[in-house]
Amino acid sequence: MYTDTLIKIFQRDLVKLKVELEAYTNEEKLWLLPKGINNSAGNLGLHIVGNLNHFVGATLGNTGYVRKRDLEFSQKNVSRNVILKQIDETIEVIETTLLKLTPDDFAKQYPLIVFKEAMSTEFFLTHLITHLSYHLGQINYHRRLLDE
Repeated sequence: MYTDTLIKIFQRDLVKLKVELEAYTNEEKLWLLPKGINNSAGNLGLHIVGNLNHFVGATLGNTGYVRKRDLEFSQKNVSRNVILKQIDETIEVIETTLLKLTPDDFAKQYPLIVFKEAMSTEFFLTHLITHLSYHLGQINYHRRLLDE
């Protein structure tokens, strides 16, 4: 079933996000912006958490989460442990929310217009996985660049 696949991929990649953030030899490097890099790993971690809690948790799961997208990119020096805890909480939100969805829910139009046109919930959830994967790759590159 598609639900199980989504949950496994989100869990896998969010756990990988934790592994990447934990792999930095110095926590301060999470926030560095070397030339040509627009977002720090710390801010990308906050962005992933905010993005998923908004688009999955609040929109599909009615969790009440209120997104502060600007802070995802402007906050600095948030403790790595705080971000790791937020990732664990996001994993729970994803699983709880997706388990409540029926096959009909996946076929329905996603409740928000995100890309200037309507799309199915299935399509948008698939997009969210690729969005997570994209930023996970950026974080991996950032870490390897700074932790030589």
